[in-house]
Amino acid sequence: MRGDRRTRRLVVDATATYLWSVRHRHGTDGPCAEVLTLRRDGRATRLVFQGGEGRFVPDGFLHSGQVAVADAALNLHEPGVVRGFVDEAARRGLLDGSAELDGWELFSAVAAARAADG
Repeated sequence: MRGDRRTRRLVVDATATYLWSVRHRHGTDGPCAEVLTLRRDGRATRLVFQGGEGRFVPDGFLHSGQVAVADAALNLHEPGVVRGFVDEAARRGLLDGSAELDGWELFSAVAAARAADG
């Protein structure tokens, strides 16, 4: 779907604006992955959610952008979810340079924060 490939803008505060997009990646040597790319000041941080045992990504059963574990699911196309990942990655100091990171390492914290917010 063409709309899934668009770059969107997330304004965090007066000094921080991120451009973000979600892509689906097919692995030649492993399972598919959803990739959330966050861009700011010429740096790109990619949060990669690779499918695997107990970790689910769109592979014909989930809709685009959805990543899930047994007890929680997040939609990477929702600005509030993206803001959760930005906040958690910033809290951990992961947005200081360009990198490709395992998004699952942030997943539990973001899912818990989203659940607490209702």
